[in-house]
Amino acid sequence: MSKPQVLIFQHVDWEKPGRILDNLDELEVPSQILNISKKKKPDLPDFSEVAGVVIMGGPMGAMDYDKYPGLKVEGKIAKAAIAVGKPVLGVCLGHQIIATALGAKLKPGKEPEIGFAPITRVDRHDYFSMWSKELTVLHWHNDVVSLPEGAQLLARSPLTKNQTYRVGSALGMQFHLEVGSALFEEWLSTPEMTKDLKKSDISKMRDDFAEYNPRLHPMAESVFSGFAARCATYAKTLEQSLEQ
Repeated sequence: MSKPQVLIFQHVDWEKPGRILDNLDELEVPSQILNISKKKKPDLPDFSEVAGVVIMGGPMGAMDYDKYPGLKVEGKIAKAAIAVGKPVLGVCLGHQIIATALGAKLKPGKEPEIGFAPITRVDRHDYFSMWSKELTVLHWHNDVVSLPEGAQLLARSPLTKNQTYRVGSALGMQFHLEVGSALFEEWLSTPEMTKDLKKSDISKMRDDFAEYNPRLHPMAESVFSGFAARCATYAKTLEQSLEQ
């Protein structure tokens, strides 16, 4: 058995794990970034050696299996990981992939939710513990997803009823806590991200990032350091089972 690692599914070059990877690296948790979105039968590490699963965002639909058959594979891996208690984290598209794999319904939102806007806490859980009733976060999505059966809703917004949920060992977030300064600037210089935005929209988003990031950064560290710690603990149990 090789050293347990966290699988990070990335769908496009610019939707990187950002702060998620920073926290895994800080705890020296090995990880592997893969893009299997267009592969029906991808070559994957042995599931028994997976210490955690991260599913990132992307411009495609969570159930666009004809063009991106790998998304169905990601959903199956997430479902299998939750079944045995492996830590799972989904961001934006990843949030939707996990939910739909567990039977939730996907549909277009009333309108795109792009830019900084508040989410409201609905419930509390250690995986995602908002420090106040309301938190202004970065949104960048069109589709929305219902709550999977048995999941705990943690936050919502006026446009998106399911902004954050916990189900078993998984946390899904429709918004983007993983984006730090460098990644945010990369997004704003990526035509695929900004094609529907005016220059004034981009300018406002830069101003908003400068205002809200000082509060979002510690929140992100709390969420992602907790995820990294759970992955590290799970990796140790895998290593111990090998030694026995």
